Amino acid sequence: MTPEERRDFILAHTTEAPAPIVPEIALRTGGLSMPLWEAAALTDPRPAVPPPYWAWAWAGGQALARHVLDHPELVRGRSVADIGCGGGIVAIAAAMAGATTVVAIDLEVFAIEACRLNAAANEVTLELEEADPIGTDAGWEVVLVGDLWYEPELAARMAPWLRGLVARGALVLTGDPGRAHLPAAGLAELARYEVPTIEDLEDVTTKTVRVLRLLA
Repeated sequence: MTPEERRDFILAHTTEAPAPIVPEIALRTGGLSMPLWEAAALTDPRPAVPPPYWAWAWAGGQALARHVLDHPELVRGRSVADIGCGGGIVAIAAAMAGATTVVAIDLEVFAIEACRLNAAANEVTLELEEADPIGTDAGWEVVLVGDLWYEPELAARMAPWLRGLVARGALVLTGDPGRAHLPAAGLAELARYEVPTIEDLEDVTTKTVRVLRLLA
């Protein structure tokens, strides 16, 4: 599929709506998960179509975006990377809060297009990168990770990499609604938020999310 075809798919299968606890940011948002995933599988020629995680503002990302907007001094005047950006809520918040540059990074090509649409809708400029950043270091001053501790393999690769970035001086923040593979130690809690969730995705209607700083 071309980027234009992916963009058309996103526009056809999502609606623009404010994020529940970050109403300053409007995102292209999907409805029920299975119909959207089935539509993606029928449209996308790839043999294994990943779930359309880009179509929702997940609880960890919402809380982290809220915290960045409420505490713009965390990113103002600094270079920022949003790891696993999805639809871009965290990256957009960083740009709104005054970061000098924000790179939004995701492996999923649909996430990159969704992020592009959402950035334009919110009138911010992002650098978009389709990549696996783990193991790389572009010298970012702030690294933001919204809700990525849900798979053991990903967490096992990501945690030591992020701690290495902390050791060389980066500020690394993550949002976590109680995912199973969050590191058990080396975290400092900065805030807690109650975030409405979609029961179809999370089996509950609200999650308590902690915003955490990773320590070296």
